[in-house]
Amino acid sequence: MNNLTLKQLRYFEALARQGHFGRAADVCAISQPALSMQIRDLEATLGTPLFERSARQVRLTSFGAAFAERVRDILRAVDELGDLARAAKGGLAGQLRLGVIPTVAPYLLPGLLPALTRAWPELDLHLREALTQRLLTELRAGGLDAAIVALPVSEPGIEEAPLFAESFVLVRPQAQADQPVPGPDGLRAMRLLLLEEGHCFRDQALSFCDMAPGRAREVLDGSSLATLVQLVGAGIGVTLIPEMAVPVETRSAPVAVARFPEPQPSRTIGMIWRRTSPLAPQLAQIGAMVQAVGRGQSVAVSPQQAPAHHP
Repeated sequence: MNNLTLKQLRYFEALARQGHFGRAADVCAISQPALSMQIRDLEATLGTPLFERSARQVRLTSFGAAFAERVRDILRAVDELGDLARAAKGGLAGQLRLGVIPTVAPYLLPGLLPALTRAWPELDLHLREALTQRLLTELRAGGLDAAIVALPVSEPGIEEAPLFAESFVLVRPQAQADQPVPGPDGLRAMRLLLLEEGHCFRDQALSFCDMAPGRAREVLDGSSLATLVQLVGAGIGVTLIPEMAVPVETRSAPVAVARFPEPQPSRTIGMIWRRTSPLAPQLAQIGAMVQAVGRGQSVAVSPQQAPAHHP
Protein backbone atom coordinates (compact mmCIF):
# COMPACT_ATOMS: atom_id res chain seq x y z
CA MET A 1 0.00 0.00 0.00
CA ASN A 2 3.01 2.31 0.23
CA ASN A 3 2.78 2.93 -3.52
CA LEU A 4 -0.57 4.74 -3.36
CA THR A 5 -0.31 8.36 -4.45
CA LEU A 6 -2.61 11.35 -4.11
CA LYS A 7 -2.54 11.72 -7.89
CA GLN A 8 -3.92 8.20 -8.30
CA LEU A 9 -6.60 8.87 -5.72
CA ARG A 10 -7.68 12.06 -7.51
CA TYR A 11 -7.82 10.22 -10.84
CA PHE A 12 -9.83 7.43 -9.23
CA GLU A 13 -12.28 9.88 -7.67
CA ALA A 14 -12.76 11.66 -11.00
CA LEU A 15 -13.49 8.38 -12.78
CA ALA A 16 -15.85 7.25 -10.02
CA ARG A 17 -17.73 10.55 -10.29
CA GLN A 18 -17.83 10.75 -14.10
CA GLY A 19 -18.37 7.04 -14.87
CA HIS A 20 -16.52 7.51 -18.16
CA PHE A 21 -12.78 7.45 -18.96
CA GLY A 22 -12.97 10.23 -21.54
CA ARG A 23 -14.86 12.68 -19.31
CA ALA A 24 -12.68 11.84 -16.31
CA ALA A 25 -9.53 12.42 -18.37
CA ASP A 26 -10.87 15.82 -19.42
CA VAL A 27 -11.59 16.76 -15.82
CA CYS A 28 -8.07 15.70 -14.81
CA ALA A 29 -6.49 17.42 -17.84
CA ILE A 30 -4.60 14.28 -18.90
CA SER A 31 -4.92 11.86 -21.81
CA GLN A 32 -7.31 8.93 -21.58
CA PRO A 33 -4.49 6.32 -21.96
CA ALA A 34 -2.57 7.98 -19.11
CA LEU A 35 -5.66 7.88 -16.89
CA SER A 36 -6.29 4.23 -17.76
CA MET A 37 -2.71 3.35 -16.86
CA GLN A 38 -2.93 5.10 -13.49
CA ILE A 39 -6.17 3.27 -12.66
CA ARG A 40 -4.68 -0.09 -13.67
CA ASP A 41 -1.63 0.61 -11.49
CA LEU A 42 -3.91 1.51 -8.58
CA GLU A 43 -5.91 -1.71 -8.98
CA ALA A 44 -2.69 -3.72 -9.20
CA THR A 45 -1.45 -2.14 -5.97
CA LEU A 46 -4.72 -2.91 -4.22
CA GLY A 47 -4.92 -6.39 -5.69
CA THR A 48 -8.60 -6.13 -6.66
CA PRO A 49 -10.71 -4.42 -9.38
CA LEU A 50 -12.22 -1.04 -8.60
CA PHE A 51 -14.40 -0.76 -11.71
CA GLU A 52 -16.57 -2.89 -13.97
CA ARG A 53 -15.75 -1.77 -17.50
CA SER A 54 -18.11 -1.75 -20.49
CA ALA A 55 -17.96 -0.15 -23.92
CA ARG A 56 -19.84 3.00 -22.87
CA GLN A 57 -19.26 3.44 -19.16
CA VAL A 58 -17.57 2.14 -16.06
CA ARG A 59 -19.20 1.21 -12.76
CA LEU A 60 -17.70 0.85 -9.32
CA THR A 61 -17.38 -2.65 -7.94
CA SER A 62 -18.67 -3.20 -4.41
CA PHE A 63 -15.10 -2.79 -3.15
CA GLY A 64 -14.68 0.27 -5.38
CA ALA A 65 -17.75 1.92 -3.85
CA ALA A 66 -16.44 1.39 -0.32
CA PHE A 67 -12.98 2.54 -1.42
CA ALA A 68 -14.49 5.70 -2.98
CA GLU A 69 -16.02 6.80 0.34
CA ARG A 70 -12.63 6.60 2.07
CA VAL A 71 -10.85 8.29 -0.83
CA ARG A 72 -13.23 11.25 -0.76
CA ASP A 73 -12.63 11.67 2.97
CA ILE A 74 -8.86 11.63 2.35
CA LEU A 75 -9.00 14.11 -0.53
CA ARG A 76 -11.29 16.43 1.40
CA ALA A 77 -8.90 16.38 4.37
CA VAL A 78 -5.94 17.10 2.06
CA ASP A 79 -7.80 20.01 0.47
CA GLU A 80 -8.63 21.39 3.90
CA LEU A 81 -4.93 21.32 4.82
CA GLY A 82 -4.35 23.64 1.89
CA ASP A 83 -7.31 25.78 2.98
CA LEU A 84 -5.83 25.94 6.47
CA ALA A 85 -2.60 27.37 5.07
CA ARG A 86 -4.54 29.90 2.97
CA ALA A 87 -6.63 30.93 5.96
CA ALA A 88 -3.51 31.45 8.08
CA LYS A 89 -2.24 34.02 5.58
CA GLY A 90 -5.42 36.07 5.94
CA GLY A 91 -7.16 37.91 3.14
CA LEU A 92 -8.70 36.32 0.08
CA ALA A 93 -6.43 34.96 -2.63
CA GLY A 94 -5.97 31.83 -4.69
CA GLN A 95 -8.57 29.46 -6.06
CA LEU A 96 -12.11 29.53 -4.72
CA ARG A 97 -14.70 27.06 -6.08
CA LEU A 98 -18.18 28.51 -5.81
CA GLY A 99 -21.44 26.84 -6.81
CA VAL A 100 -24.62 28.76 -7.74
CA ILE A 101 -28.14 27.50 -8.48
CA PRO A 102 -29.55 28.28 -11.97
CA THR A 103 -32.35 30.56 -10.71
CA VAL A 104 -29.73 32.85 -9.15
CA ALA A 105 -26.60 32.62 -11.33
CA PRO A 106 -27.67 34.64 -14.42
CA TYR A 107 -29.09 37.49 -12.35
CA LEU A 108 -26.69 37.80 -9.41
CA LEU A 109 -23.32 36.98 -10.99
CA PRO A 110 -23.11 39.93 -13.44
CA GLY A 111 -23.13 42.29 -10.45
CA LEU A 112 -21.24 40.04 -8.06
CA LEU A 113 -18.20 39.10 -10.14
CA PRO A 114 -16.94 42.66 -10.78
CA ALA A 115 -17.48 43.47 -7.10
CA LEU A 116 -15.45 40.42 -6.00
CA THR A 117 -12.68 41.26 -8.47
CA ARG A 118 -12.43 44.82 -7.20
CA ALA A 119 -12.41 43.73 -3.57
CA TRP A 120 -10.00 40.80 -3.93
CA PRO A 121 -7.91 41.03 -7.14
CA GLU A 122 -5.90 37.93 -6.22
CA LEU A 123 -8.97 35.71 -5.96
CA ASP A 124 -9.15 32.99 -8.64
CA LEU A 125 -12.88 32.23 -8.77
CA HIS A 126 -14.11 28.96 -10.33
CA LEU A 127 -17.88 28.86 -10.82
CA ARG A 128 -20.22 25.86 -11.02
CA GLU A 129 -23.90 26.27 -11.94
CA ALA A 130 -26.06 23.30 -10.93
CA LEU A 131 -29.16 22.28 -9.00
CA THR A 132 -29.03 22.34 -5.22
CA GLN A 133 -28.65 18.59 -4.70
CA ARG A 134 -25.70 18.42 -7.11
CA LEU A 135 -24.02 21.37 -5.39
CA LEU A 136 -24.51 19.73 -1.99
CA THR A 137 -22.97 16.50 -3.27
CA GLU A 138 -19.93 18.34 -4.61
CA LEU A 139 -19.63 20.46 -1.48
CA ARG A 140 -19.63 17.41 0.78
CA ALA A 141 -17.08 15.69 -1.47
CA GLY A 142 -14.74 18.69 -1.38
CA GLY A 143 -15.26 19.65 -5.02
CA LEU A 144 -16.67 23.04 -3.99
CA ASP A 145 -15.67 25.46 -1.25
CA ALA A 146 -19.10 27.10 -0.96
CA ALA A 147 -22.41 27.52 -2.81
CA ILE A 148 -25.12 30.13 -3.19
CA VAL A 149 -28.52 28.44 -2.83
CA ALA A 150 -32.04 28.92 -1.54
CA LEU A 151 -32.26 28.14 2.18
CA PRO A 152 -32.80 26.10 4.20
CA VAL A 153 -30.92 23.00 3.06
CA SER A 154 -30.82 21.42 6.55
CA GLU A 155 -27.86 19.12 5.87
CA PRO A 156 -25.62 17.73 8.64
CA GLY A 157 -22.17 19.29 8.65
CA ILE A 158 -23.21 22.20 6.39
CA GLU A 159 -23.14 25.79 7.64
CA GLU A 160 -25.95 28.06 6.38
CA ALA A 161 -25.62 31.85 6.20
CA PRO A 162 -28.87 33.62 5.19
CA LEU A 163 -28.05 36.68 3.08
CA PHE A 164 -31.17 38.26 1.61
CA ALA A 165 -34.82 37.55 0.85
CA GLU A 166 -36.61 38.18 -2.41
CA SER A 167 -40.23 37.95 -3.44
CA PHE A 168 -41.76 35.94 -6.25
CA VAL A 169 -43.77 37.88 -8.80
CA LEU A 170 -46.54 36.90 -11.17
CA VAL A 171 -45.84 36.92 -14.92
CA ARG A 172 -48.91 36.75 -17.18
CA PRO A 173 -49.84 37.75 -20.74
CA GLN A 174 -49.95 41.48 -21.43
CA ALA A 175 -53.68 41.29 -22.13
CA GLN A 176 -54.28 40.29 -18.48
CA ALA A 177 -52.39 43.26 -17.03
CA ASP A 178 -55.50 44.98 -15.65
CA GLN A 179 -57.02 41.90 -14.05
CA PRO A 180 -56.87 41.36 -10.27
CA VAL A 181 -53.85 39.45 -9.05
CA PRO A 182 -54.93 35.95 -8.02
CA GLY A 183 -54.09 34.34 -4.73
CA PRO A 184 -53.20 30.65 -4.37
CA ASP A 185 -56.78 29.52 -5.04
CA GLY A 186 -56.88 31.46 -8.29
CA LEU A 187 -53.49 30.16 -9.41
CA ARG A 188 -54.56 26.56 -8.89
CA ALA A 189 -57.33 27.13 -11.45
CA MET A 190 -54.88 28.49 -14.06
CA ARG A 191 -52.41 26.83 -16.40
CA LEU A 192 -49.31 27.25 -14.28
CA LEU A 193 -45.88 27.06 -15.92
CA LEU A 194 -43.09 25.96 -13.60
CA LEU A 195 -39.51 24.72 -13.75
CA GLU A 196 -38.99 21.00 -14.16
CA GLU A 197 -38.47 18.58 -11.28
CA GLY A 198 -35.28 19.10 -9.26
CA HIS A 199 -35.42 22.90 -9.05
CA CYS A 200 -36.04 24.14 -5.52
CA PHE A 201 -37.82 27.16 -7.00
CA ARG A 202 -40.47 24.81 -8.41
CA ASP A 203 -41.10 23.35 -4.96
CA GLN A 204 -41.35 26.82 -3.41
CA ALA A 205 -43.88 27.94 -6.03
CA LEU A 206 -45.98 24.79 -5.54
CA SER A 207 -45.88 25.36 -1.79
CA PHE A 208 -47.24 28.89 -2.22
CA CYS A 209 -50.07 27.56 -4.40
CA ASP A 210 -50.69 24.76 -1.88
CA MET A 211 -50.43 22.37 -4.82
CA ALA A 212 -49.09 18.83 -4.42
CA PRO A 213 -46.01 18.06 -6.59
CA GLY A 214 -47.83 15.16 -8.26
CA ARG A 215 -50.67 17.29 -9.66
CA ALA A 216 -49.06 17.50 -13.11
CA ARG A 217 -52.40 18.08 -14.84
CA GLU A 218 -52.34 21.75 -13.86
CA VAL A 219 -48.63 22.31 -14.48
CA LEU A 220 -46.43 22.53 -17.55
CA ASP A 221 -42.69 22.13 -16.98
CA GLY A 222 -39.90 24.26 -18.45
CA SER A 223 -36.14 23.93 -18.31
CA SER A 224 -35.41 27.61 -17.53
CA LEU A 225 -37.08 30.80 -16.38
CA ALA A 226 -36.43 32.27 -19.84
CA THR A 227 -38.48 29.48 -21.44
CA LEU A 228 -41.34 29.97 -18.98
CA VAL A 229 -41.56 33.71 -19.61
CA GLN A 230 -41.53 33.28 -23.39
CA LEU A 231 -44.34 30.71 -23.10
CA VAL A 232 -46.34 33.19 -21.05
CA GLY A 233 -45.75 35.80 -23.75
CA ALA A 234 -47.18 33.35 -26.27
CA GLY A 235 -50.36 33.06 -24.20
CA ILE A 236 -49.73 29.53 -22.94
CA GLY A 237 -50.27 30.26 -19.25
CA VAL A 238 -48.87 32.16 -16.26
CA THR A 239 -45.77 31.68 -14.15
CA LEU A 240 -43.94 32.81 -11.03
CA ILE A 241 -40.35 34.05 -11.17
CA PRO A 242 -37.98 35.47 -8.54
CA GLU A 243 -37.82 39.24 -8.44
CA MET A 244 -34.16 39.42 -9.46
CA ALA A 245 -35.00 37.70 -12.76
CA VAL A 246 -37.53 40.32 -13.88
CA PRO A 247 -35.20 42.78 -15.70
CA VAL A 248 -33.50 40.04 -17.69
CA GLU A 249 -36.36 37.71 -18.53
CA THR A 250 -39.23 40.11 -19.25
CA ARG A 251 -37.49 42.68 -21.46
CA SER A 252 -38.19 40.85 -24.73
CA ALA A 253 -41.55 39.22 -23.98
CA PRO A 254 -45.07 40.71 -24.20
CA VAL A 255 -45.89 40.02 -20.56
CA ALA A 256 -47.19 41.86 -17.53
CA VAL A 257 -45.51 41.58 -14.12
CA ALA A 258 -47.30 42.13 -10.82
CA ARG A 259 -46.74 41.60 -7.14
CA PHE A 260 -48.91 39.28 -5.12
CA PRO A 261 -50.97 40.56 -2.20
CA GLU A 262 -49.52 40.07 1.26
CA PRO A 263 -48.22 37.73 2.44
CA GLN A 264 -46.11 37.59 -0.71
CA PRO A 265 -44.35 34.36 -1.62
CA SER A 266 -40.60 34.66 -1.17
CA ARG A 267 -37.37 32.77 -0.73
CA THR A 268 -34.19 33.26 1.29
CA ILE A 269 -30.89 33.20 -0.59
CA GLY A 270 -27.79 32.29 1.35
CA MET A 271 -24.35 30.74 1.24
CA ILE A 272 -23.44 27.30 2.49
CA TRP A 273 -20.09 25.66 3.24
CA ARG A 274 -18.68 22.76 5.23
CA ARG A 275 -18.55 23.48 8.96
CA THR A 276 -15.04 22.01 9.04
CA SER A 277 -13.74 24.42 6.38
CA PRO A 278 -10.79 26.52 7.59
CA LEU A 279 -11.90 29.17 5.09
CA ALA A 280 -15.10 29.94 7.03
CA PRO A 281 -14.04 33.52 7.96
CA GLN A 282 -13.14 34.30 4.33
CA LEU A 283 -16.34 32.71 3.06
CA ALA A 284 -18.31 34.89 5.47
CA GLN A 285 -16.64 37.93 3.87
CA ILE A 286 -17.72 36.76 0.42
CA GLY A 287 -21.20 36.16 1.81
CA ALA A 288 -21.33 39.79 2.94
CA MET A 289 -20.49 40.85 -0.62
CA VAL A 290 -23.21 38.57 -2.03
CA GLN A 291 -25.62 40.09 0.47
CA ALA A 292 -24.77 43.65 -0.59
CA VAL A 293 -25.16 42.87 -4.29
CA GLY A 294 -28.37 40.86 -3.74
CA ARG A 295 -30.01 43.58 -1.70
CA GLY A 296 -29.07 46.13 -4.34
CA GLN A 297 -31.30 44.52 -6.95
CA SER A 298 -33.76 47.15 -8.16
CA VAL A 299 -36.86 45.84 -9.91
CA ALA A 300 -39.73 47.86 -11.34
CA VAL A 301 -42.92 45.90 -10.70
CA SER A 302 -46.43 47.32 -10.88
CA PRO A 303 -48.02 47.21 -7.41
CA GLN A 304 -51.29 45.63 -8.55
CA GLN A 305 -53.99 45.59 -5.91
CA ALA A 306 -55.93 42.43 -5.16
CA PRO A 307 -58.05 41.21 -2.33
CA ALA A 308 -55.96 39.67 0.41
CA HIS A 309 -56.18 35.91 0.43
CA HIS A 310 -56.48 33.81 3.52
CA PRO A 311 -54.31 30.68 3.80
